[in-house]
Amino acid sequence: EAQVLASLNHPNIAAIYGLEESDGIRCLVLELVEGPTLAERIGQGSLPLKEALGIARQIAEALEAAHEKGIIHRDLKPANVKVTPEGTVKVLDFGLAKALEDDPSSVDISKSPTLSVAATQAGVILGTAAYMSPEQAHGRTVDRRADIWSFGVVLYEMLTGRQLFIGESISDTLAAVLRAEVEWDALPAGLPAGIRHLLRRCLTRDRKQRLQAIGDARLEIEEVLAGAKEERPITAPAPMLRWKRALPWALAAAFAVVAGFSLWNAATTGRPGEKAKIRFAVTFPKERGLRLQDVPILAISRDGKSLAYMGHGENGPLLYLRALDQIEPRPIPGTERASHPFFSPDGQWVGFFADGELKKVSLRGGTPLTLAEAGNHRGASWGLDNWIVFSPEYSSPLLRIPAAGGEAETLTILDESREDRTHRWPDVLPNGKGVVFTIGSMRSPGDYDDADIAVHSFETAEARILLTGGSMPRYVSTGHIVYVRAGVLYGVGFDADRLELTGQPFPVLEGVAGDPSSGAGYFAVAIDGTLAHVPGQMMTGDRLVVITDREGNATPLPLPPDQYGTPRFSPDGKRLALGVGSTQGGESDIWIYDFTTGRLNRLTFEKNNAFPSWMRDGKSVAYGSSRGGVKWGFYSRLVDGSGEEQLLLNTDPVPHFPESWTPDGKALIVTKSTSTTGIYRIELSDEVEQEIVAGGAQGRLSPDGRWLAYTSAETGVENRIYVQAFPGPGGKWQITTVESSYPVWSGDGKKLYFTLEGQLAEVDVQTEPIFRAGTPRILFGGLMGKYIYRTAPQVNYDVSPDGRKFAFIQASSESTSPQEIHLTLSWFDDLHRLAPTGKK
Repeated sequence: EAQVLASLNHPNIAAIYGLEESDGIRCLVLELVEGPTLAERIGQGSLPLKEALGIARQIAEALEAAHEKGIIHRDLKPANVKVTPEGTVKVLDFGLAKALEDDPSSVDISKSPTLSVAATQAGVILGTAAYMSPEQAHGRTVDRRADIWSFGVVLYEMLTGRQLFIGESISDTLAAVLRAEVEWDALPAGLPAGIRHLLRRCLTRDRKQRLQAIGDARLEIEEVLAGAKEERPITAPAPMLRWKRALPWALAAAFAVVAGFSLWNAATTGRPGEKAKIRFAVTFPKERGLRLQDVPILAISRDGKSLAYMGHGENGPLLYLRALDQIEPRPIPGTERASHPFFSPDGQWVGFFADGELKKVSLRGGTPLTLAEAGNHRGASWGLDNWIVFSPEYSSPLLRIPAAGGEAETLTILDESREDRTHRWPDVLPNGKGVVFTIGSMRSPGDYDDADIAVHSFETAEARILLTGGSMPRYVSTGHIVYVRAGVLYGVGFDADRLELTGQPFPVLEGVAGDPSSGAGYFAVAIDGTLAHVPGQMMTGDRLVVITDREGNATPLPLPPDQYGTPRFSPDGKRLALGVGSTQGGESDIWIYDFTTGRLNRLTFEKNNAFPSWMRDGKSVAYGSSRGGVKWGFYSRLVDGSGEEQLLLNTDPVPHFPESWTPDGKALIVTKSTSTTGIYRIELSDEVEQEIVAGGAQGRLSPDGRWLAYTSAETGVENRIYVQAFPGPGGKWQITTVESSYPVWSGDGKKLYFTLEGQLAEVDVQTEPIFRAGTPRILFGGLMGKYIYRTAPQVNYDVSPDGRKFAFIQASSESTSPQEIHLTLSWFDDLHRLAPTGKK
């Protein structure tokens, strides 16, 4: 790339002086050009004819020199042109230029990360919306004639002082590029006919009829500047193609060049006279691509101008913003370890969840602000009234809180008569009358294809079910609710004033990815009708089980990919209990892996069994279940498969996550997930629950049963690890001072393991005669990039009794992870066509 750019040695092109490398980062050393940009000059008003033509001539000379070397600019606009105090024009940013396919240079551009052969092929779109050629907007192969179009747009703007193609949104601007008539009457009355003719030749949408060489434009301008008065007939441009809408995300293609992403146009035009349906994809390299989780991973601002998505950072999840008026996406500062982005109505803030909290951050910069605790969130929506409705826990009702901060208040109530287990994925209606959301039921706790879609009225404070069979409803301004079910996006008519359905559900789009375990769909809709979605099916969640040593060296168990979770070593370390789910949610069972034989044996067959926990004698495994009409219960079964399954206890409808047993096996320590978490002790004899730590989670008893290690955010900042005497009374010790979670004891009780800022750490402890803890030390890092362990409140890894091995769950290399976002313009037309509601 540097060689290509350095070859543009011309007085009207900003020079490149070198290619440098510092700390592994390569950069181009460019000429510093003093003076204002042409955009700043035009901002003061239209330019006098002589000044405008003088600048245009120098721009043409710069383009001519580049085109002669087989290089096109593809992003010519006033902001990329500077005028020095001496009046010299410098064209900037040839870093986005591409070598022409039909005139390759001696440089092997196939080896350049920016000047890629793929980026010259059909379907790649570069350029800023208002100055983009029609063929760029269509995603077609571009050549030097694209620069000629942009040159005409810039010259028109200099002469009139106004932007030629402009709209209220990027999509409207692109629509104007493709269909709007040029207002020739806006040109100065005394403009020479030769310049009028030149502009018409440059601004012909049919590039075959367009001016073919920028050198001809330079000659025309020089003739006018020299005083030539030859009158030429003013011919009309070729007929323009008319489109319903144009590509609203055209500038996102520059994303492909600067950030290593690519765009392609996936739709074709229809027959003559038909409206065009334009679809395209933003593609990501795997190392910087989408980070798939059990929550929504992308969001579109209300006005459709920005896309926020979950991507990969250096130490785990990171939110990125792709604004359409910028060349490249940028990480959003302060969103490390963040998930589920959502925009404020004005698009100036992004809300998200991180470190067990609901937060927001201004896109203008600044420190993220914490709004509420949300340890195990399940969605949020920022209403036009500036309140945020959110679900803070796996199994909680909806809450709401002022976006400016304040006390959260409970909005919905889990209805036991309906067997409600969770209220999640809220979407506040724009009229402020209510919120639509998903109800997960105890009748099928993991199957969100069988979940209920409901609406809660702010006026009556009542919620009612609208339909059964789907998840993550989103209201759109066409008068529909759209939602996902089994990888298909459905729509149904909905009256937002009466809060009632107005029709029957109908499929709109197949192949929408998501997570079936949570009911999250990877899609978002802007108010202008732009649909963004991740293509594919609902993720199967296939994973591998890996065993690591103390240095982090991993060896996968010889098992096929499946939905493994919550591994637990037996007391003797010879077996591993696992929750194993099928490709359909809610059908998990307990399996036992034998390290001696290398076989995986099924222990339960009733489905809806999860969260294995070994009994102290190592002969039985206990597990949680919500089957058989029992709202929530714990069962046990002998590992050898003999005997009958034993019902240990029943609990209330709120899920209880088993953590550890007391040494006598008569009581179970659980994490209970409601609107806030808590650690409870449950006696098997009378099923009485006793709260031990309010707000705590992941409570693990030491082998001797005298000490309870747990996670808590009681400092109000981030989770920390604590140890306290059990059952009490006694002392309490804080083990960590930075973000940390998931404590696990060693078999001898002399060490405590936990995750610390994406790393696995251990600390030496003394339990006799008093409790003492040493200084935590890191064993190995990269957890957040390699392993699936952040499944609060349940710990999703384990330590062997001797502390030499660790069991983790890892995303399967055989699992296909989509790495692109598809965008569809004028998607509302599909809804109107399939189910008209009378709204436009």
